Amino acid sequence: MTAALALPVANLALGVAGKVVKGVTDALDPAKAKIKKQADDFETMFLEQFTERLFASSEGTEGPLGENGQGGGVWRSQLSQQYAKQIQKAGGIGLSDQIMRDLINLQAQSAGGAQNVGS
Repeated sequence: MTAALALPVANLALGVAGKVVKGVTDALDPAKAKIKKQADDFETMFLEQFTERLFASSEGTEGPLGENGQGGGVWRSQLSQQYAKQIQKAGGIGLSDQIMRDLINLQAQSAGGAQNVGS
């Protein structure tokens, strides 16, 4: 391996190792895991509502999944739910990460405020 390739390969290896360590640390912190799940669930709910709008059609017209009716509505709802889950699993739209950061910051602020009250 040439010296020109050695540095990028070393940086890549260090980056991967850092992500693995961070993942293990996060996995050991149950509070962060709970916050991550809540953020992911919220993003999934948002994506579900978003995808439902994509399949919505006006009354009396044929939508992308056939005639409107009770069966079509149930089918569209389930399909939207599955699309939302798959989009979120594939990385989502970044909403989950921002919500998680905000929840962690709020938790840190409230813990800091509780410590100041007790002093």
